[in-house]
Amino acid sequence: MKIVFATSNPHKLHELNEICAGSGIEFVLPNEGFAPVENGSTFEENSLIKAKEAYRVSKTYCLADDSGLCVDALNGAPGLYSARYAGTQDEKIEKLLVELKGVENRSAKFVCCVTLLDDKGEMIFQTVGECHGSIVKERKGVNGFGYDPIFKADNYDCTIAELSEEEKNKISHRGNALKKFLEFMHKNFNIT
Repeated sequence: MKIVFATSNPHKLHELNEICAGSGIEFVLPNEGFAPVENGSTFEENSLIKAKEAYRVSKTYCLADDSGLCVDALNGAPGLYSARYAGTQDEKIEKLLVELKGVENRSAKFVCCVTLLDDKGEMIFQTVGECHGSIVKERKGVNGFGYDPIFKADNYDCTIAELSEEEKNKISHRGNALKKFLEFMHKNFNIT
C-alpha cells in the first residue's frame, strides 16, 4: 500500500520507510504544490494541517507528522518551533546550548504526532509518541539529524546521534508513534 507522507524532508521520509520496512506500506512524497502553513497551536493541529495539505495535492491516503523537542527548563521550547528555532541546524543547536548554559535541569522530550487521512480526506487515526531524556552539554555523534547530537534518551549513556539508525528507531518519538500507527493499520487494513 502506498501512502503519501506529508513532508518535503528526505531524512524524515527515509526514516519512516526504515521504521515501517516489511509492513507492506511504502511512503512517497506529496505531489507538487505541497506547501502547508503550520499555524496550529499544538503538534496535533499542525499534523492535521500537513495531512490535509498533502491530501489536497495528492488525493489519496496521507500520513503527516509534526514533531519537536520540548525542554522543561525553557517552558517546553523550542516545541512547535523546533524547525524554525534559528537558521541552520547548527545554529539551532548552538542557540539551545547557550540558553541552557548553567542550567541544572536539562530534562527534555521529543514529541511526535502522526495523523492519517483516508482516500476521501477524512481523519481516521491520530496518535502521539514521545521519547524522554535530557540535553547534553556538547554535541556528540554523527548519525541522525536535527537535535539528535545533543539529546540523550533516558536509560542510555550516549546521544541519539551516537546510536545506529535501527537503535534510534526503536526508541524515538517517531518510532513510538509509528508503532501505534502500524497497529492501527494491521487491525484495520490487514497490513503486517
